Amino acid sequence: MHPILFTIGSITIYSYGVMLALAVLVCTYLLSNDAKRYHISQETAYDLVFWCMVGGFIAARIFYVFLVWDYYKDNLLEILMLQKGGLAWQGGFLGGVLAGVWFARSKKLLLRPLLDLAAPYIALGQAIGRIGCFFNGCCYGKPVAWGIYYPTHGARLYPTQLFEFAGLFIIFLILKKAQQKGTVPWNTRGQSPSGFIFIFYLWLAAIERFIVEFYRGDAIPFWLGLSLAQYVALGVFITGLVLMMVFKISPRRS
Repeated sequence: MHPILFTIGSITIYSYGVMLALAVLVCTYLLSNDAKRYHISQETAYDLVFWCMVGGFIAARIFYVFLVWDYYKDNLLEILMLQKGGLAWQGGFLGGVLAGVWFARSKKLLLRPLLDLAAPYIALGQAIGRIGCFFNGCCYGKPVAWGIYYPTHGARLYPTQLFEFAGLFIIFLILKKAQQKGTVPWNTRGQSPSGFIFIFYLWLAAIERFIVEFYRGDAIPFWLGLSLAQYVALGVFITGLVLMMVFKISPRRS
């Protein structure tokens, strides 16, 4: 693993931080280019990304610290050291969505088109971030003979970070295809109601995380042999079902 890319004097450049920055830059660029399709200006797209990023990072860190509080309660200063890793997808997703809802209401924008616009890039940003996890050595898998050797753990482990990168990147491609067609696979009546692409993201991301969690070495059983992250994934999937029913009752198109 390579948690530190290089140092310049007293300045240390961490691979995790670099990948997070790359995720933000790439996703912002691509999202802003797609904004016109949803009748959203590039300036609005930039503002949307900024506030979702702020809300997502704060919530992701809070949720991660909560999960491993036994460590951070004795190392409070490390709570602020984001460059060393430690962001939870569940918290980041919730914080980003809440920030997006606030932004849409404050700018009097339709929320559902914004959700559909952002959905593929949420997955892409997560995928790029997982490469940072791989370099950092966090979010590691269980021991396995054919696995990748992790010096920080002194063992060969499932490269669950790369599993997630591959899964999330495939989700990104699937969502982009749905975005281009203007519909999702289960919709057979032409263009899908606005918001359905975001629902598709919820389902795919929840399934991906639920499966990968079985191979995670840092997953602690919470109840009935499943981890807390898996129960959150189930909650995300069910949320998608609820939203689909709500959106069908009140179908708004972008």
